[in-house]
Amino acid sequence: MKLAAREHGTDGRPFLLLHGLGGDSSAWETLAPHLDGRAVAVDLRGHGESPDGPWDWEAVLDDLDDTAVHFGLDNPVVVGHSLGGILAAMWALRHPECPAAISLDGHRSATTDPANYAGLPDDRLHAGLARLNAIFTAQLETVTRPDRSITSVLRTAPEFLDALPVFAKVTSPFLLVLATRNLPVPPDLLPLMDAHRAGLRRDLPAVCPNVDVHEIDATHGMVVEQPHEVAAVVNHFVSNRFNA
Repeated sequence: MKLAAREHGTDGRPFLLLHGLGGDSSAWETLAPHLDGRAVAVDLRGHGESPDGPWDWEAVLDDLDDTAVHFGLDNPVVVGHSLGGILAAMWALRHPECPAAISLDGHRSATTDPANYAGLPDDRLHAGLARLNAIFTAQLETVTRPDRSITSVLRTAPEFLDALPVFAKVTSPFLLVLATRNLPVPPDLLPLMDAHRAGLRRDLPAVCPNVDVHEIDATHGMVVEQPHEVAAVVNHFVSNRFNA
């Protein structure tokens, strides 16, 4: 599938930028110019100006391979936000020679397995998950792109529900940038979001000792909220790997 894409810069280290679910390549407009190199931001299949198509992880990676070849990105650093961060890990698994892969708060769905939350009593945990799932279901009724065929697959995909087992297999240098603040949610869901983050902090060292973790004072929308700071974190991680 030929993906729509936008180029930022003309030379230097190649970057491939992958947006989150429901987004498109415009998400990188402010951040990309601050990366130390030439970046290509894509619209994933079913998003933005790219064609529709069924969501299959391997097919999506094939799309990205073709895009990298088309733009002459030789062994790019892959940076993804949210869903794109999960794909960055999958790219690194497919391409063990990948110089660096970075996930910007792409790790576990907010509605993942109850065991992935920490510090919340069971009754409050299950009530919070039921409420959050109902909110997501109602929101998806209003979304036209990506269509239901993609969102319904992703909501139940094991890799989307919990990407930590994927991260654990990555041998390339891998950075996970975690948000420390919550997106605006109803006040009664704040304990669930805090328990979600506490579960990540608990599980990452045990499940993914291969992953570098950096926390940033931002919400899940860090790419738009803190583009300069996020770019600086990415540049520092990448430069350290190339200069090691």
